[in-house]
Amino acid sequence: MSILAIGNADGFCAQTAGIWQFLGYALFVLKILIPVILIALGVVALGKAVIASDDKEIKTAINSLIKKVITAVVIFFIPSIISALFGLVAGFSEVKDDYNVCVKCITNPRNEACTKYIK
Repeated sequence: MSILAIGNADGFCAQTAGIWQFLGYALFVLKILIPVILIALGVVALGKAVIASDDKEIKTAINSLIKKVITAVVIFFIPSIISALFGLVAGFSEVKDDYNVCVKCITNPRNEACTKYIK
């Protein structure tokens, strides 16, 4: 089977499942790590502002923390948003089986549906 075969469960995504699984592990770490770092930085900035007892600085730190929390939530849900957008693309049904292999490997790298394609 050619590496360019798409549109079925043995297509491109199945043949490159190892790469998608690695990306799945990386995405899992990043979607947890980045929001935690953003929120921690916001809390530290707010703590500094509270210790300084400057009302203007506290207000700025609170606004910054709110923006960082919103950004963290968006980053956490990016895979779900992308998946929903792919469902809206015209002609998507032609490659859906192949796409499902990629999605399984990225969203759940330990899933048997992904590991069975890795040699």
